[in-house]
Amino acid sequence: MKRRNFITKTSLNTLALGLGINSLANANFKQNQLKLKTSEKLASDPVAICTWEFTKANATAGALLDQGLPALDAVIKGVAVEEENIKNTTVGKGGSPDREGNVTLDACVMDHTGNCGSVMAVENITNVAALARKVMEDTPHVILVGKGAEEFAVQSGFTSENLLTPETEKLWKEWLKTSDYKPVINIEDHDTIGMLGLDKDGNISGACTTSGLAYKMKGRVGDSPVIGSGLFIDNTVGGAAATGMGEEVIKTVGSFLIVELMRNGMSPQEACEEAVSRIVSTNPNHTNFQVAYIAINKQGETGCYCIHPGFKMMKYSNGENIPVVAGSHLK
Repeated sequence: MKRRNFITKTSLNTLALGLGINSLANANFKQNQLKLKTSEKLASDPVAICTWEFTKANATAGALLDQGLPALDAVIKGVAVEEENIKNTTVGKGGSPDREGNVTLDACVMDHTGNCGSVMAVENITNVAALARKVMEDTPHVILVGKGAEEFAVQSGFTSENLLTPETEKLWKEWLKTSDYKPVINIEDHDTIGMLGLDKDGNISGACTTSGLAYKMKGRVGDSPVIGSGLFIDNTVGGAAATGMGEEVIKTVGSFLIVELMRNGMSPQEACEEAVSRIVSTNPNHTNFQVAYIAINKQGETGCYCIHPGFKMMKYSNGENIPVVAGSHLK
């Protein structure tokens, strides 16, 4: 057989085989999607979950869901409780500053249609989750950062105010005496409120907002405003949110990973455990930082898991708002 004829015949056979494999893969994917949509009973009651024991914030979102508000409205109003809580030094106004004394906030939102918005390194604006929604709905972009995000906020009617409170300024000046930067597990890593809501229409949305790690380098951004890392929603499957050492969450695209694991049959709890396992199996330094995940699926089932003991998830369902102690990789 001539070389040209051999190459042509081989190429055609390879193409035919490839098309057959692709067809089979597509058929299996469609079959799995059909199973997700038809064989599993969807949740009948609203559910709200959030990272850490932010009781009032989660209760606010849960009550709004019970009243019939869409999930996105409920979670943004829920996380705003902590953004406006000046006693919380990890979120919103009163958040810990960077090394230069500047409070910079990050946030993102994602709705049930797959639309999303994000803001990063924003100064002087308290309700950055609501600002991320404005980016999503009122601009052609997904992300705005820094001064551009701040200017857009003011143009959109947000109040500009100093986010550094006397208390956090005092703590920062005390830190400057040593400038020792070592995150403390379950204290400094308690740096985010991520919230997921399942509304009466069966739609899932989420919000994630933070002031980031205390005394971070100027310009540092973690996982919280990164779609797929700090937060991800696929309304045919479920949603997930992260908290803790953002750099480690970004490396594994943690929230997206959890949703994909649920798509392939895992429960929210199993998916959270596997996502934590991906981090600890590749980073021998995991004993020195915390990462935690929460997740929910279309059936209203939830899950949470972390590296170190001490993490809790709030869960609102059927009028009850209770803390759920997460299992952990380290005991």
